[in-house]
Amino acid sequence: MESCPSVKNILVLDSEGKRVAVKYYSDDWPSLSSKQAFEKSVFAKTQKTSARTEAEIVMFDSYFVVYKFIQDLHFFVTGGDEENELILASVLQGFSEAIDYLLRNKVHRRAALENLDLIFLCLDEVVDGG
Repeated sequence: MESCPSVKNILVLDSEGKRVAVKYYSDDWPSLSSKQAFEKSVFAKTQKTSARTEAEIVMFDSYFVVYKFIQDLHFFVTGGDEENELILASVLQGFSEAIDYLLRNKVHRRAALENLDLIFLCLDEVVDGG
């Protein structure tokens, strides 16, 4: 186990499972097709849940995935199975609250796409290289 917690990826998907903003910090998914397959699988596994008020956690393959839905956006933070899920949940909470603040409480797909630069800036600030 590493001494410093690490994040494998942060995903922001829309209500259909399409990418809005994603950032991968590990080589666990080396190709674009493997990344998209992971995103599709995670979305399919979580779309029927109700993670609107509190973050939920699921074990997927050998990863912890913490997720939360805000309007039509789905936020995911993935960590290895050895990671502390409370830390991953804190990363998700901080990221989603920052996006909510930056988008002035209008967290939906259109606003996210119009302010993609702010979302990527937030991604870069929340997680430093994984």
